Amino acid sequence: MARPRVVAELGRPETPEETAARKAASSQRYRSSKTFRNLIAALIVCLGIMAVVYLGVPRGTPADIPEADVAGSAAEAESTAGHGVVVPKVPSDWRANSALVEGGEWRVVYAPPRGFVEVTQAFSAPDGWVSRQLGGYAPTETTTIAGIEWDVYDLPADVQKIDYALATTIGSDTVIIGLAESTERTAATTVAEGLGDQIRTLREEAR
Repeated sequence: MARPRVVAELGRPETPEETAARKAASSQRYRSSKTFRNLIAALIVCLGIMAVVYLGVPRGTPADIPEADVAGSAAEAESTAGHGVVVPKVPSDWRANSALVEGGEWRVVYAPPRGFVEVTQAFSAPDGWVSRQLGGYAPTETTTIAGIEWDVYDLPADVQKIDYALATTIGSDTVIIGLAESTERTAATTVAEGLGDQIRTLREEAR
């Protein structure tokens, strides 16, 4: 009959209870290490699937939003108003974001290199229309640009994102050039200069 094995750490043979405890501890360590390996393997698989999905799904580039057709929309505005409308002449690097006629108003929004410029012509504008559009503020001064006199509105706070505006009349219509806060004030002058001849012509037609 084989003699029990002497355990070096104990200096004597293991008791049955110690043997059982050692085997149980060994099994526990094995199961723990196996669980950890399985966890790592699962993470690797998940990362692999994510990489395949990310690389495999076509993303492409966003479609360019077409520039607004100012001339075409102006023709529609003239048909609605029954008379001519202003068509701003702006630098070539300004983008026309929108041009539409709605609610008795013809409006064009341009995006210069910085900020935005909004040109609005209200048909048969009622008394006080400009004031209501510009937060109830009164003009701070007047200025003449390309022979046309404009009321200047240097607003103390943004009104519908506009903090500076020029306004003038064409018969019963009213035109406002509004600038966003981030827009250079010279942009209003640029638009007003481009509208000078048009406004004079439309005023003659309105008489």
